Amino acid sequence: MKQINLAIALFFLTIQSLVAQKPIAPPALSTITVADLKKDLYALADAHYKGRSAGTIDELKASMWLGEQYRKIGLLPAGDDGTYFQYFNMWHNRMADNSTISINNKVLTLWQDVTIAQMAHTQIDAPILYMGDAATMNTNQDVKGKVLAIEANATGINLNVSLPTWRYSRSVLAKYGTALINKGAAAIIFIADEVAEKAWADANENNYRGTFDLDGGPNAVVKTTVPVLWVHASTKPLLQSSGATLKANLILEHLSYPSVNIVGLIKGTDKNLASEYLLYSGHQDAHGIRNPQHNDTIYYGADDNASVDVAMMANARAFVKNPSKRSVLFVIHGAEERGLLGSRYYSSHPTVPQKSIVAVLNGDMIGRNHPDSAALLSVQAPHRNSADLVAMALSANDEGPKFKLDTLWDKPTHVEGWYFRSDHLPYARLGIPSIMYTTLLHPDYHTPLDNAQNIDYDKLKKMADWMYRTGWKVANAAVRPATDANFKLER
Repeated sequence: MKQINLAIALFFLTIQSLVAQKPIAPPALSTITVADLKKDLYALADAHYKGRSAGTIDELKASMWLGEQYRKIGLLPAGDDGTYFQYFNMWHNRMADNSTISINNKVLTLWQDVTIAQMAHTQIDAPILYMGDAATMNTNQDVKGKVLAIEANATGINLNVSLPTWRYSRSVLAKYGTALINKGAAAIIFIADEVAEKAWADANENNYRGTFDLDGGPNAVVKTTVPVLWVHASTKPLLQSSGATLKANLILEHLSYPSVNIVGLIKGTDKNLASEYLLYSGHQDAHGIRNPQHNDTIYYGADDNASVDVAMMANARAFVKNPSKRSVLFVIHGAEERGLLGSRYYSSHPTVPQKSIVAVLNGDMIGRNHPDSAALLSVQAPHRNSADLVAMALSANDEGPKFKLDTLWDKPTHVEGWYFRSDHLPYARLGIPSIMYTTLLHPDYHTPLDNAQNIDYDKLKKMADWMYRTGWKVANAAVRPATDANFKLER
């Protein structure tokens, strides 16, 4: 009898060991399929939506399509007024096309001969002081009330970053121009070097679009009165001529456009936990119609960020099939590319009590690069705001896709500052446990080659699985993940 009991005990110990080694998958994991992800992504990143630029009818059309998918999946409306939609207003500031600029009475064609990198609503009739090369110019001169002409110089500027096209002009201004503006310069004209000429088309497109913000935001109204212009190298002799002057009538337009968040809900099954919410986060907008690249003008935004939107829909199908104890919100934010506007709005105007949101699982670009690699941001201090949530996400990775996780992009010293460029940020700033899934940037980022054909759908499924595994843990945990004490971001 003792031998039989010992055998039974060893049997159960073996079973327990096997269970510990191979955790049981969430119940509806098989609901997430490559076929659904591919079908949905080809539909959302289709040319029909013309790149889903925020504040356009194309973004609104794509949002209506997403709302209809929510309905078909079985999500409850959780936006405003019993709908799937939460509309918000965004302010758009741009230079009017009837603005005029001339040097020595030679008229420059706006957005062709000259581009405006820093806007201002002002009139200028002032002498031009030619400063020469930015790296060797004499900054001790009296610049008050003068227009400064400066030859751009890339020395000491990090060009090994994503989107160097429009970031370069910002970097040149910060390195060489800001101190001169603080000394009273009336305007700055940068003369394009080789780097700027190569970047001209994309930087000019970005300048033309201007800035966007919510009511009360830092860019809702343009406060600067000092314009910064860029001209081609061919304009240099005109600026060097004796008695050169700038005459400019710069007219700033202040316009209002709508954008929208798409919000769906699956109610929890536990009477005590159903009033708490796990929030899945993505964004539907991309960059619309822009300057041509690779013989195309539509910036489809397949990876950025339709990949996450379709993964969220796949997760929603899984939770509809097997609801969790906590309720689950699926929020696809509008106008992320305009400054995280949708997430900033929803986090401050949530359709559920803010304190009832237990965690945010945000995704941004999850369908490209090496099939076995990914990154989880918010893992390292100072970006980590919940050790509990990070532990759940890392455990879910170990149990499922087993991605090799990049740790560099989450560091505060990383040049990209990637942590600060996606929709988890407004929630994290409020102290809500938040993480970000990503497979990181690639050469097709913000180009027409970010299209549905170039997505790795097997990898996308693995990322969707990982997000679901994490969400299932959070939505069924006995205790909500805690926010780390003394959480404070570096900026």
